[in-house]
Amino acid sequence: MKTTQLGTSGLQVSKVCLGTMTFGEQNSEADAHSQLDYAMERGINFIDTAEMYPVMPRAETQGATERFIGSWLKKTGKRGAVVLATKVAGPNPALHWVRGGANNLDAGNIAAAVETSLRRLQTDHIDLYQLHWPSRNVPIFGATAFEPEKERASVAIEDTLAALGKLVDAGKIGHIGVSNESAWGVSEFTKQAEMKGLPRIATIQNLYNLTARSFETSLLDETCFRENVGLLAYSPLAFGQLSGKYLDNPAAVGRLTIFPPTWSPRYLRPSVLAAVKQYAQLARENGMTPAQLALAWCYSRWFVASTIIGATSLVQLKENIDAFETTLPADVIAAIDAIHARVPNPGQ
Repeated sequence: MKTTQLGTSGLQVSKVCLGTMTFGEQNSEADAHSQLDYAMERGINFIDTAEMYPVMPRAETQGATERFIGSWLKKTGKRGAVVLATKVAGPNPALHWVRGGANNLDAGNIAAAVETSLRRLQTDHIDLYQLHWPSRNVPIFGATAFEPEKERASVAIEDTLAALGKLVDAGKIGHIGVSNESAWGVSEFTKQAEMKGLPRIATIQNLYNLTARSFETSLLDETCFRENVGLLAYSPLAFGQLSGKYLDNPAAVGRLTIFPPTWSPRYLRPSVLAAVKQYAQLARENGMTPAQLALAWCYSRWFVASTIIGATSLVQLKENIDAFETTLPADVIAAIDAIHARVPNPGQ
């Protein structure tokens, strides 16, 4: 397993990151521990979680993911061997069970979130602390256009950075990152950090997969290159669609069948299904599984620092990690681009 440095942080992480948002919903604590053990055996040292996990979010399960990771860290004593990343929820009234639903990225909310995550994770520090989504109005989670009429009161980026800076100084977090951000957001975070001597973001955790490649066309790739901010690519299999399992069996057990369709409608769009069918055919014509093709694509992109994979079984986890050894031939990459040209970003 190859490693890379995250931005200017000095953190050396595996190019494959274990995503954990199934822990506590689709995976039991024992399942979670088995996945963590196996990932470590395969050379993965990077674990990503969030205070709102598992998904789909529910008051009854919120925080279980961090607790499962914490019990594993305590049991194994491997805290020093892993780079631990978690995230603070942004404002969302629907998540009324997380600090009353306000969840804004101000000093009080961030400090409270960090303390709670530290207790659940059974550690005294978080290596990479990320803002799960922005305080301000920005199109995310399937929205594709900026809408000025949706402007709302928000916490200034410099105020959020100042709050994070205090926690860095206190030794509770090591480095910081953003998630579901835009090119403007990355630029503003780096500008404010430089102007005011505040912590600099090391990473951006954004959606990136064969059905959602807008990172390449929204100026985020250039912005992150020039500002030395590493992409942590999430949902590389588009909630399992790109594995081909729903194509083969629409009733296959997974997030898209066990959760309400209103939770992730973008991956059920007819255009997504059309693209998935073409990518799956391309993979099979070239002796690969659809998941292998989709993950090898993400693993090979120059701007992806680490790809966040998730699984509900060790069989899936093994296939996802094994795909790191797959090199896509030039003609397959050209065919991928041709499909993308015919069905551009249907899952964005």
